[in-house]
Amino acid sequence: MNPRLAPLGRRGNLRPVTAKRTAQAAEDPFLESLMDTSLYSMGAYFSDEHPDLVSEVIAQSEAIERAGLRAYAQEHDMTLSACFETLLTGLAVRYYNAVAA
Repeated sequence: MNPRLAPLGRRGNLRPVTAKRTAQAAEDPFLESLMDTSLYSMGAYFSDEHPDLVSEVIAQSEAIERAGLRAYAQEHDMTLSACFETLLTGLAVRYYNAVAA
């Protein structure tokens, strides 16, 4: 695991992010509503601030999904909390990518 990833999942350290609005989203109230979520903002923030880590955090979160939180944390000598934060960050980035595309 990249040591730079673990501290980034803490919500208390995230500054507010203005969601990037596309012209299509502005015309579709449903897409607009998907952009007004904490998960979207977290994914946008991580993607903007750490573009070099996006692929890695997605891969790690997918591995956590396959293995389960406890098993992945034990195998990679992580706390359960750090493992959950990595999972949530990866999910947020994937959510952001899907909605912003």
